[in-house]
Amino acid sequence: MLQINNLHANVGDKPILKGLTLSLNAGEIHAIMGPNGAGKSTLLRALAGLQKPESGRISHEGKARIALLPQLAALDRAFPIACRDVVMQGLWPRLGAFRAIPAEDLARVDQALAAVGLAGLARRPVGSLSAGQLQRLLFARLLVQDADILLLDEPFNAVDAKTAADLLRLIRQWHGEGRTVIAVLHDLDLVAREFPETLLLARDLIAWGPTAQALSPANRLQARRMAEGWVEEAEACERAA
Repeated sequence: MLQINNLHANVGDKPILKGLTLSLNAGEIHAIMGPNGAGKSTLLRALAGLQKPESGRISHEGKARIALLPQLAALDRAFPIACRDVVMQGLWPRLGAFRAIPAEDLARVDQALAAVGLAGLARRPVGSLSAGQLQRLLFARLLVQDADILLLDEPFNAVDAKTAADLLRLIRQWHGEGRTVIAVLHDLDLVAREFPETLLLARDLIAWGPTAQALSPANRLQARRMAEGWVEEAEACERAA
């Protein structure tokens, strides 16, 4: 069980999450939806321990390992690093950044690259990758992190259809292994088809529960109306063409 109790979080001095309280069952896959500026990425960063809340508490049973997939747009692709080295970063939480990597872990890195279709690109500079290849690479890093809770921030944004389908199969695999997956998404059809539970967020909690209920037209309209109060052009969640 992942529990969020009265969570308040800011971006700069601007309140973004306001008193969020809910419980997420372990071993399930959950979607987070809402308009731009709703606090979706802020929530993931707080869950990952990368952003300290202003107040409130996040707790989970046991000592769960948590891994975050950031948005592609937030990454600096100019840094000169090879694909294999990026995947090896997933070993740092367990081994540390400056320890020698055992042979069995190096083998896991190569297996992760193969699992996402990048077996021949281990030495390729990250800056030369397409958006789809880069997202595959970040999923390979998640594979070696071997986390119990996987936080995915717009995992299918700006990638081609084949890459999206391959990465979705990995999410299904994680679900089958009993891992918890929480993903920020925008595609209503995808969420309705693959994610049984959804959190609809507009800085405040609009709805949480079975996806069909949480994403009812009335709830989405409420989220849109709330968003109009903080952005000039609030982007609604729409069905893909």
